[in-house]
Amino acid sequence: MVKILIVEDEKNISKLIQDTLSLAKYEFDCSFDGEDALKKIKNNIYDLILLDIMLPKMDGFELIEQLENNNVPIIFLSAKTDVNTIVRGLKGGAQDYITKPFEPLELLARIELRLQNKKQKEEHFKNIKINVETRSVYKDKEVISLAPKEYELLNLLVKNKNKVLTRDEILNKVWDINIDIETRTVDYHIQQLRRKLDLKENIITINKIGYMLKEE
Repeated sequence: MVKILIVEDEKNISKLIQDTLSLAKYEFDCSFDGEDALKKIKNNIYDLILLDIMLPKMDGFELIEQLENNNVPIIFLSAKTDVNTIVRGLKGGAQDYITKPFEPLELLARIELRLQNKKQKEEHFKNIKINVETRSVYKDKEVISLAPKEYELLNLLVKNKNKVLTRDEILNKVWDINIDIETRTVDYHIQQLRRKLDLKENIITINKIGYMLKEE
């Protein structure tokens, strides 16, 4: 389920956004100042952030500067319509900028577009996120260091969830080889993924065949 953080201090506008997201079946949290929003972002996983600029305690620009390794799409919602502010917002890390007042249908269309772009750049499994552009792997919000072949093996498993992959298939797709004597290489890398990402219960050994990443 998609989860969105609404950061808006004007209660009537926040309520309008909440009603709009509810109609589209999105889950959401709300913050009414920048400091509370920063705490929520650090302690939760969101698929998208709707962010006002003029906020109590910490404005939207300051909030973005505080975010580290942020791969969550941000859409600014602001009454500021001057070009300099819009450019600053987009250059500062936001993916979109909508001026107030806005139409709910336009907001939903912009959200859908940003979520679609994000989906094309990421793979997910449980609490694991793979950013295919940067080849970064996150468990919860922690960056997990993987060797290049560990990353490629994980990516292959996630893209083929609940499907049995033979050792030969894995060798061919990850190592570009298909000789039987190298199957121990696959076993070793599987062990590393199980350990580093706590996937002991999810990466299933299929006896004498290969492996499967099983969704619970």
